[in-house]
Amino acid sequence: QIQVVESGGGSVQAGESLTLSCTTSGLAFENYAMAWFRQTPGKQREPVSCVSWRGRPAYYTDVVKGRFTTSRDNRKNSLSLQMIGLKPEDTGRYYCAARGGDYCGGDWRSQQVYDHWGQGTQVTVSS
Repeated sequence: QIQVVESGGGSVQAGESLTLSCTTSGLAFENYAMAWFRQTPGKQREPVSCVSWRGRPAYYTDVVKGRFTTSRDNRKNSLSLQMIGLKPEDTGRYYCAARGGDYCGGDWRSQQVYDHWGQGTQVTVSS
């Protein structure tokens, strides 16, 4: 059974930092590109980042560039998202997603290309 589990969410003040983690089981982690998405109530889920199987290249949506860093450890089947300088607009439920194939691809922002999803972890940033 394939499982994708996020952790590390919480409530912080604007300007603070938080690191999210995602662990997987039941899949060959090194054969998947891994992504983060986020969603706030009433809005569509939006892409945050994607990292290819070797840990590079990594891609980011414009609003998080320079503040968020995604990395992976294939030995531990884990993905992380380091977030600094958090803003209230970063509030949302963050989801980890796995895409079969080694690379993110030009369509990495599309939810439809991902095969497996976690249940998400909530991040709340107060001003």
